[in-house]
Amino acid sequence: MLDLQGLTQAVGDLDEEQVVIMLEKFVSSNPSGEEAYKVVGACQQGMAIVGELFEKNEYFVGDLIFAGELLTQAIDILKPVLGGEESQKVGKIVIGTVEGDLHDIGKNIFGSMIEAAGFEVYDLGIDVAPGVFVEKVKEVQPQIVGMSGVLTLALDAMKSTVDALKEAGVRDGVKIIIGGNPVTEEACRQIGSDVFTTNAAEGVKICQEWVK
Repeated sequence: MLDLQGLTQAVGDLDEEQVVIMLEKFVSSNPSGEEAYKVVGACQQGMAIVGELFEKNEYFVGDLIFAGELLTQAIDILKPVLGGEESQKVGKIVIGTVEGDLHDIGKNIFGSMIEAAGFEVYDLGIDVAPGVFVEKVKEVQPQIVGMSGVLTLALDAMKSTVDALKEAGVRDGVKIIIGGNPVTEEACRQIGSDVFTTNAAEGVKICQEWVK
């Protein structure tokens, strides 16, 4: 099995070459999906290191962007061992970063992982108004809606989106998962979502349970 701590450190150090070598070696060892999720978790912990160094002003915006690209690259390498073997789609999910928030690293990681797990993903992008969520849900009739946000104001936008889905009469037909730094158990209740998570791998597992 891969040295998970070493991988976490390599991601935290933004050592692209080392990360790619470790992951390619891991994929070639024919690992299980469960092992692959642990590796994704190690990559996410590396991202947490990047976030801490950014807060200490040791990393800058360019480093954050590079870290996001590195993580996307990591997920792409892992895709063959993350996904269900079947090409049959297990369900549909509409995702987006809510209105007023422009962060997409977390959403993109989750989107890549849930696509690898066999979902058909409709990514609405960033700064998505409640009405846009409603229109897409009516159009594609997904089982799940995923909302992401990093700023505190995202919580209000998430609530507005859930309210808009209720008004449109489509709330009861979907499960809603929210994710991002400001989400908590209490926020989840106030917003009216079904569940919250700050861990992409955990979020994927929840969604897989929903569509079983």
